[in-house]
Amino acid sequence: MPRRRRLEPAPEWVELTTTAADWKAADPALLETMLGQLHLIRAFEERVLELAADGLVHGPAHSSIGQEGGAVGSIVGLRSTDAVNGSHRGHHQFLAKAITHVSGGRLDLDGLVTPEVQQVLQRTLAEILGLAQGYCRGRGGSMHLQWFEAGALGTNAIVGGGAPMATGNAWAQRNAGTTDLTVNYFGDGAAQIGSVLESMNLSAAWKLPVCFFIENNLYAVSTRIEEAVADTRLSVRGQGFGIPSWRVDGMDPLAVHLAMQEAAEVMRSGGGPAIVEAEVYRFFHQNGPYPGSAFGYRTRDEEEEWRARDPLERVASEMIRLGRLEREQVDAVRAQAVAAMDAATGELLEDDPEKPGRRRIRPGLWPDTEFVDVGVRGDGSELEDLRALEPTGDDRDREAVKFVDAVAAVMERRMADDERIVVLGEDVHRLKGGTNGATKGLATAYPDRVLGTPISENAFAGLGGGLALDGRFRPVVEFMYPDFMWVAADQVFNQIGKARHMFGGDNPVPLVLRTKVAMGSGYGSQHLMDPAGIFATSPGWRIVAPSTAEDYVGLMNAALALQDPVLVIEHVDLYNEKDTVIAGDLDYVIPPGTAAVRREGSEVTVISYLSMVRHSLEAIEQTGVDAELIDLRWLDRASIDWATIEASVKKTNAVLIVEQGARGTSYGGWLADEIQRRLFDWLDQPVQRVTGSETAPSISRVLERAAIARTEEVAAALETVRANAGGA
Repeated sequence: MPRRRRLEPAPEWVELTTTAADWKAADPALLETMLGQLHLIRAFEERVLELAADGLVHGPAHSSIGQEGGAVGSIVGLRSTDAVNGSHRGHHQFLAKAITHVSGGRLDLDGLVTPEVQQVLQRTLAEILGLAQGYCRGRGGSMHLQWFEAGALGTNAIVGGGAPMATGNAWAQRNAGTTDLTVNYFGDGAAQIGSVLESMNLSAAWKLPVCFFIENNLYAVSTRIEEAVADTRLSVRGQGFGIPSWRVDGMDPLAVHLAMQEAAEVMRSGGGPAIVEAEVYRFFHQNGPYPGSAFGYRTRDEEEEWRARDPLERVASEMIRLGRLEREQVDAVRAQAVAAMDAATGELLEDDPEKPGRRRIRPGLWPDTEFVDVGVRGDGSELEDLRALEPTGDDRDREAVKFVDAVAAVMERRMADDERIVVLGEDVHRLKGGTNGATKGLATAYPDRVLGTPISENAFAGLGGGLALDGRFRPVVEFMYPDFMWVAADQVFNQIGKARHMFGGDNPVPLVLRTKVAMGSGYGSQHLMDPAGIFATSPGWRIVAPSTAEDYVGLMNAALALQDPVLVIEHVDLYNEKDTVIAGDLDYVIPPGTAAVRREGSEVTVISYLSMVRHSLEAIEQTGVDAELIDLRWLDRASIDWATIEASVKKTNAVLIVEQGARGTSYGGWLADEIQRRLFDWLDQPVQRVTGSETAPSISRVLERAAIARTEEVAAALETVRANAGGA
C-alpha cells in the first residue's frame, strides 16, 4: 500500500466574525463614520433607482443596495493614497473611497453632509446621468467611475477586467517605496475569470500589495453560485496561489473592517497580496428597481431573510445597544442623507415644461457634442521639446549594426536616462535578450526593471496598463508574438486603449507594447500575424512599424516619450539584417506625421511598412515601373502622414498598398477606404492592394509561402496598375 500524508494548505485561511466585545471595543468615531457612509450610499442608490424608473438614467443602473457593508467596512480605514478599483456594480465602492478622501475618514453624524461630501454626491450622480460636471465628464456613466485624486482608479464594465490593472497599480506603489495598497473589487462571477486568477498568481509571485475583494452576492445576474462552482467558499482561491484569505459576513461592516485591517497589515509589511471574501446580498435585480423575485430566480422568503440582515440596521442596532446612539439620531442621519440627495437632484433636474408632473435633466448640463472624440489620445505636444530628425537627410557617419541590436541599444539608452521605464514580458530577462535578442543586456544593466513574467498575457498586459495609469512608471510590454495579444484582448483594447477617453480624456496612458511579425518563419497559424489592421481600427492606440534600424531608434524614442499607448511592430525578417545607425546618436525622435519617401516616381504611389518596404523596392526594380514608394512609419489614424500621401497621389494618380498579412485583418482595408474618400478626384483607377491570402499561414513551407505576400506579389500588382493605366 502506498503511504499517504495529508497536505495542509500553506497560506492562512480564516473565517472572521465579530463578537459583542468587538463592537464594544470599536472606536465610536469609526462606528459613526461607517453609519454615516452607509446612509449616504443607501440614499444615493435609492435616488439612482428612482431616476432610472423615470427614464432619466441612460443605460444601466446597477445598484449596490444591500451590499454597502462590504465597501464601507473595507474602505473606511484606507488612506487617500491607497487605491481601489471595481466592477460594473461599483457606486458604493466609489462613494466610500471618495467620501473617505474628502472627510479624512471621519464623519460627524450631527453635520453629516459637509460641502465636500455634497459635491461628491452631486458629481457622482451627474456622472451616472451622463453630465459634463461628472468625474469623467459624463463619459463613464454608472459603470466607469474614476477619481484619481481620491484613489479611485476606475470601476469596470468587463467582469474581472480590473484585476490586472489593480495589480499594476500595486506594483507601482511598492516600487515607488510606499506602503500603500490597492483593493480590487469583483463579484462571485468574476472569481472564476482567467484575468483574476492570472493576477492572483502574478501578485503572489511578485509579493504585490493588492487585495482581491470578492463581493459574493450569490448570483451572477440570475444564475445561483451553486450552478457555477463546486466550492462556493470563493476565498478558497487563495489556497491555490499561496495567498492568505479571510471570509467574512459582508452584512457586518465591522467584521469586514477587522478583516481588512488584518489583510492590510500583511500587504503593507511586504507579505504580498490578500483575499477577502464578503458574503453580501443585492436587494434588487442585476439592473433596475425590481427585486430578483420579480424575475423568478429568487424567492421572496430568501430576500426577506437577507433584508433582515441589512448592514445599515446592523450598525445602528449595535450602537443603540451600546448606548452610543438613539433611534431618533439614526432617523436624523437618514434624513440628512435624503436631504443631500434632494439637493443634488435639484441642481441637476428641473420640471419638464412639455410634460407636466415630470422632470428632465437641465439642458445646459449636457456635455458639448464637440467633446465626443476629445481625449481619444493626447495631442503629442510632449514631443515638441525633443530633437526631431529625419535620418534620410542626415549625412553624419554611420556604424554597422544588426537591426535587432539597434532595438536593444535604444532601449538600454532610454533606460539609462529614464528610471521610470520598466520592461516586462515572457522570457525578456533570459536567453541573453529574450527569444530574439531584442532585450539583450537589459536584465544585466537593470535587473529590477526587466521583469520576466509568467505565461499570463491578461495579467502582465493589464499590469502594464495599471503602471501606465499610475504615472510613476513607463511600462514597455513585450508580446512574444502578436497572436498572443488576443488572449489579452480585453486588457489591450477594452482597458488600455479606451482608458483615457472613457474616463474623461485627461489621464495619460504612457505604455509601449512591442511585438513582432513572424511570417515566413514556419511557426504556423497562431504565431505569425500582422496586428496593424486590427489596432488601426481600435481607438486609443498609436502604431509604429519601422523598416530600418535608424527609423527604429527615432520611432521608439518617440513612442517612449508619448503619453499614449503605442504599438511598436517589428518583423523577424529584419532582426538579423545588416543595417546602419547614425554613429553615436540614439537620442532623436521621428514624430507622428512623418512618413519617408524611399523612392520618388510618377506612375504609382506604393504605400508600405516593415519588411514589405524592401520587397516593394525589389519589385519596382524588377518591373521598371516608375513608382513612388512611401514608407509610412506611423500607421494609426491620428499619426499617419496624410500630407505626403496626398502630394504623391496628386502626382501619380494611382495607389498600391502593400502589406504581407492576411486579407481579412489587413491594414490596407481601412487605408484604401480613407484614401478613396479623401483623394477620389485624383485617382485614375481604384486603389490596388497587395495582401496575403484569406487564411493564416500554415506550417508547410509551400502553403506558408502561398499565404503571404513578398516581392513577386508586389511585382504582379505593379504590372496590373500599369496595365490599368494603359502602359506597356
